[in-house]
Amino acid sequence: MADSDSNIFELDRLLELIALMKEHGLVEVDLQQGDQKIRLARAASGEPTVISPAPIAPPAVPVPAEPVAEAAETEDANIHVITSPVVGTFYSKPNADAESFVKIGDMVDNETTVCIVEAMKVFNEIPAEARGRIVAILVDNEEPVDHGKPLFKVDTSS
Repeated sequence: MADSDSNIFELDRLLELIALMKEHGLVEVDLQQGDQKIRLARAASGEPTVISPAPIAPPAVPVPAEPVAEAAETEDANIHVITSPVVGTFYSKPNADAESFVKIGDMVDNETTVCIVEAMKVFNEIPAEARGRIVAILVDNEEPVDHGKPLFKVDTSS
């Protein structure tokens, strides 16, 4: 096979992998090199088909914010945004039959649990980490969230 630091997405390398799949009876192979991923799977005919050849988009580059009015800056200065610390599933309540941890208008403090984010079967209680009033809930129950995704806005001037 080609040397280990060659590009796994080169045609010759892929053909070698397809031959190995046939030889060893593999049905599916997932490959990743850097930010690029590909999955090879054998169809019913036994011929491999490419399921996801598109590379993953590179991370977004932050764009400088445009100047904003002073009133908006003052308002934003009193808003604390609670973000997800992990990639997972957002839960607004502890179980299906329970009330939501918080709703718009509720007062919270640093220790108040505002939601749960489940990541790999671990249920992480997310504290408000600020004292104030919930003014916005930015995600729906059972919605997937990424690390750093805004979940709530808390008005700390309350």
